[in-house]
Amino acid sequence: MAWLDSDALPLTGRLIGPPLGSLGSLVLRRAEVDGALVDVRVDDAAVTSIGPPGSLGGADREIRCGGGALLPGLHDHHLHLMAMAAALNSVDVSRALDDAIRAAHGHARPGEWIRAVGYDEAESGLLDRWRLDELASGRPVRVQHRSGSMWVLNSAALEGIGALESREAGIERDPGGHPTGRLFRLDSWLHDRLPDRGPPDLAAVGRRLASYGVTGVTDCTPATTLDHMYALAEAVNCGVLPFAVAVTGGPELSETVPPGALRQGPVKVVIADHSLPELREVAEQFRRAHRVARPVAVHCVTRAALVLALAAWQETGSIPGDRIEHAAVTPLDLAAAIATLGIAVVTQPAFLAARGDTYLRDVEPDDQADLYRCASLRDAGIDVGGSTDAPFGPDDPWIAIGAAVDRRSPLGVRVGLDRGLEPTTALDLFLAPLNRPGGPVRQVRVGGPADLCLLDVPKREVLSDPSSRHVAVTIAGGVETYSG
Repeated sequence: MAWLDSDALPLTGRLIGPPLGSLGSLVLRRAEVDGALVDVRVDDAAVTSIGPPGSLGGADREIRCGGGALLPGLHDHHLHLMAMAAALNSVDVSRALDDAIRAAHGHARPGEWIRAVGYDEAESGLLDRWRLDELASGRPVRVQHRSGSMWVLNSAALEGIGALESREAGIERDPGGHPTGRLFRLDSWLHDRLPDRGPPDLAAVGRRLASYGVTGVTDCTPATTLDHMYALAEAVNCGVLPFAVAVTGGPELSETVPPGALRQGPVKVVIADHSLPELREVAEQFRRAHRVARPVAVHCVTRAALVLALAAWQETGSIPGDRIEHAAVTPLDLAAAIATLGIAVVTQPAFLAARGDTYLRDVEPDDQADLYRCASLRDAGIDVGGSTDAPFGPDDPWIAIGAAVDRRSPLGVRVGLDRGLEPTTALDLFLAPLNRPGGPVRQVRVGGPADLCLLDVPKREVLSDPSSRHVAVTIAGGVETYSG
C-alpha cells in the first residue's frame, strides 16, 4: 500500500505551532487517505487541498501524521447527552448495589438526594421502595434501570415528588394500591418534580466524545419541553459540546425549530415495552410529525413493538428519514417490510459486547437469533446506522464497531444468528451523514467540511483491532477538539 514508505515520520498527535483553538489554516502532513499518503490542507472549516506529500505550502499550523489514517469524524446517531452528563455524577450500582447505596448514604450531606444508575435485576435482584428504604433510611434515593426505561424510588423520594397519591400512569402499584417505587417511562414527569439543581455539566461529555473521534451526534431524548434543547444549544454555542448536535424531542415538539446551532433531527416516538400503546395513538404521532415534514425515530426494542410500529407505518406511509431505533429483536420475516417502506435502522451492536451473556440467559429463545442484526438488514437493502445509546450502552463507538464484527458476549460467546460485518463496513456504520444514518459514507475530500478523525496507525491496523486508543487528533469544524 502507498503508506508504506521508509521515511514516514512517527505520528506525534501534536500541533506544530500555536494550539488550534480558532479557525485558520492547517496542513496535515503525510496522512493516509483512501490508502495513499497525502498532505491535507484545511482553511477555516473546510478541506481546501489534498496533494502528494510535500506538495502543499505552509500554514498557520501543521500536524505530522506519520502515515496514520485520516477519516471523516465519527457520527453517533443515537445517544442522550444530558443523561450522559448526569450518569458521570451518579452512583454506579451495576455491581454490589446494596453496598454502593449504603456508602453513598453515609457520605451524602443531610437531605441530599442520591442518584444511582446501572441497576440490573439479573445482577442485583428485585428492587423496590422498601429495599431502598432499608439501605438509606430517610434519604431520598432514585435508581435508574440500566435500560433507562425505569426508575426505582424509595419512600422519601416518592413523598418528595408527590407520587404516593398521584394516579399518573406509569407509577406501578402493588395489589393493595401502594406505589412499589417503580416508575416506567416517566422521565419528564419525574424531572419536573425533582429539586432544581440546574442542568448537568456537559463538559466532560464533550471531552469524552471528542477523544473517540466523534464530530457529530444525534441526541435522541424524547424531551417534552424546550428546556432540554436550550441547555444543549448553550453548550454547543460556548464550545462545551465541540461537535455538531442534532436533536429529536418528543411528538409534543414536532412543530418546534431547535434553538441556536442545533440541527433538527427526527421526532422521537417511544413505543413503551412495558405497556404497548394503541395503534391509533402511534399512527397519530407519526402523522403529526409528517404533517410538518419531519421524519420519526421510533423506539422499538421488542418484537411486539416493531410489529406495532410497522403497522402504524403501513397505515400512515413513511417519508424519507423515518427510522427504527434499536431494532433489538428483528425477525427476518419483518426485514422485507422495513425495506419496502424505506425505513432506516439505527442500532447498537455494543450491547452484545456489554450484555450478551445476560441476553443469552434471559431473552426468550425464539428472540435470541434475532438480536441486534446488522448484516442481514443490510442484505435486505435497509440503511443501517450505528450508535451507542450512551449512557445506557458503552459510550465509545469503537466498542460498537468491534462488536459489529465479532458479535461476542463478555464471555466470548457468539450472540444471535447474524454474521458479523466486515471491519470496513462496521466502521461505515458511524461515517454516514447525521441526517441519513446508513447512507453514503462521507469522505475526506476537497470542499468537504473539516470534520476529521486522525488515527495513529494506518486504517488496516485499526480495523484489525478497533479501539479508540488509536484516535490521535479530532478536528470538528476546523477546530482541534482533541489531541492525544
